[in-house]
Amino acid sequence: MMIYEEYILRRALISKVTQETKDTYTYHIKPLESEIKGAPGQFNILYPYGGGEVPISVSGIENGDIMHTVRFVGAVTRMLSKMREGSVIGLRGPYGSIWPLNESKNQDILIVAGGIGLAPLRPVIMEVKKNRAEYGRLMILYGARTPQDLLYRREFEEYSKIEDCEFHVTVDKGDEKWTGNVGVVTTLIPKVEVNPKNTIAMVCGPETMMIFTVKDLMEKKGLNESRIYISMERRMRCGIGQCGHCQVGPFFVCRDGPVFQYSKIKRYFEVKYI
Repeated sequence: MMIYEEYILRRALISKVTQETKDTYTYHIKPLESEIKGAPGQFNILYPYGGGEVPISVSGIENGDIMHTVRFVGAVTRMLSKMREGSVIGLRGPYGSIWPLNESKNQDILIVAGGIGLAPLRPVIMEVKKNRAEYGRLMILYGARTPQDLLYRREFEEYSKIEDCEFHVTVDKGDEKWTGNVGVVTTLIPKVEVNPKNTIAMVCGPETMMIFTVKDLMEKKGLNESRIYISMERRMRCGIGQCGHCQVGPFFVCRDGPVFQYSKIKRYFEVKYI
């Protein structure tokens, strides 16, 4: 029987842990038995030994480590929350499709992220920054529930300083210290001027947020559905499209996604699933 390399669980070292919010941490992971792999939009399966597996999107590759930002919402991620620098975990992957960075060359890029949906899009921001001359304008719209739920706040100034970049942030509910925009992330869309013939949009967040974002981008900004890409990473499970839990119409999110061109997935996107 043929065994594919990407199916094999390999050991990896947690080299650094950074707290993002009260329930979200970024893990810098160094594979011990394979080389660093992963592209913007892809994901790995993390395995705290004895605790089961969880699919987590790649949020960056830096200094020989691959980064994964994890929100602690279930049994496996809660076990992961107890792991510290120096811990060894299992890792397999990477899996999945990527954000359309090649198709975005010489195009404007509009990023719309909600909550932890910024994590899978962070590598896009870093790639554009690294190869700035290859892309047009960069527009980043990011929203979270509260100021305390904003990811990567230490990097916000860096985003703002990217050449020819607009960076807008909003929260659903502010506090006494918040002086920025208040409202859902779609309230930021009117703040940017978009050339619909020269812009590619990349969207990630809760599915309700993505539904309304796509609608506004098409109706209010004139983007064609073929120029909008969404990530359905919240539906990922086994990573190899075998368990069936991630099936959406004829697609398996683990195998065919998580990044989809909206024109290809729209028929099934808003269908309720169990």
